[in-house]
Amino acid sequence: MPAGVITAHEFDRLVAGDAATALEAGVRAVPASTYRWLEARCFGGDGDAPWIRPARWRGRPALQLTSHAGIVQAADGVRIEVLPKVGKAIAGGDASARRLLVAMLRCLPGFRHVRAGSAEQLALRMPLPEVFIAGFLDGVRGIVKRGLRSDYRQCVGNLPALRGKLLLGEQLRRNRLHPDRFFTAHDEFSSDRAENRLLHAALRRVLAQSSSRENQRLARELAFVFAEVPPSTAPAMDFARVQRDRGMAHYADALAWARLILEGCSPLPSGGAHAAPSLLFPMAALFEAYVARHLPAQLPALLHLAVQARSEHLVRHAQAQWFRLQPDLLLKQGTAARMVLDTKWKLLDSRSGSAARGYGLAEADFYQLHAYGHAYLRGVGEMALVYPMTDAFAAPLEFTFPHNPGLRLWALPFCLESARLHLPDALLPQLLQAG
Repeated sequence: MPAGVITAHEFDRLVAGDAATALEAGVRAVPASTYRWLEARCFGGDGDAPWIRPARWRGRPALQLTSHAGIVQAADGVRIEVLPKVGKAIAGGDASARRLLVAMLRCLPGFRHVRAGSAEQLALRMPLPEVFIAGFLDGVRGIVKRGLRSDYRQCVGNLPALRGKLLLGEQLRRNRLHPDRFFTAHDEFSSDRAENRLLHAALRRVLAQSSSRENQRLARELAFVFAEVPPSTAPAMDFARVQRDRGMAHYADALAWARLILEGCSPLPSGGAHAAPSLLFPMAALFEAYVARHLPAQLPALLHLAVQARSEHLVRHAQAQWFRLQPDLLLKQGTAARMVLDTKWKLLDSRSGSAARGYGLAEADFYQLHAYGHAYLRGVGEMALVYPMTDAFAAPLEFTFPHNPGLRLWALPFCLESARLHLPDALLPQLLQAG
């Protein structure tokens, strides 16, 4: 039976115990074998894993997840679904957080095959691993409806009847005492090709891993269609043989999912002797990609968005530039910079009474933006720190610099649901007037 899925959030603590045991908010119990495997990730291999770190909880050893979301599969088969922390601060809880994560993943080049709408709806009722499996099965079902792609391949064998070309040398060597046999080479129209072998192997993996009855049923039905195709035993070699001509375009999505299932496709591969499939994403980078993907739709025609500008440095020494200044996003009008933006995957609280605690803003971020403003805007212009929008942070915050009145800094909420940045009404027209 496939192991279950444990749901946690960024920065939750994990302790060894019965996974069904209810603990306080932000603490999850995992089986002892899973905990030992996770502990090895912290202290083994080539270095500390960036997605988990040692911690304490009520005086006992614990492990703490960091700012990564996705799926971890331990060596004992237990899967941990790590959801974005916004799930604790938005309506809809885990289901909404899972759906938002799927929507954000579509901004990454390797996940363009995640279909909008269908995957997000599945995320409302399925754990993240099952959402990915359902996406793969939907892609394979589309291929089956059109028919498996077959091709001619050369077969060589010692047959009881003459078929194709007789290989005279082998015939004399092998069948001198067997005149009823023919050693031949012939072409055979077969569905045994790299693409189908990979899909069959992925279907078998899904059958072993899925705990959803719906996914299990569909996987069994589809595997029956591949009964005459041997599953791939060397996925890396078969992926290298995949043909990408126009006639194979309908295989693209399913093969992208198959690569995810068979290879893990993790941006953070586990090291050491306890390696296991994981699919984790640094949420700071994912949030930046999400904002960069959707912000251009809000901009007037004269403004365009540049990602990861790299043209400026902090200091010059001995005729060399030192310490590159690289803001996440830069609004430009032609070649002129109009606004500097930096995305921050952090939950703010701008409600009444939070000002004394700084709303959760980091002083270092202000110094960073101040440096960007001087380098890219020449000390005059607009800057912004972009944060996820929640009920506790739903309106822009304005900041000025007493010793540099030409610069203004905003803390802006980005709505993950609508994929829109909440800008002050007059800000974009002001940027255009500055030109």
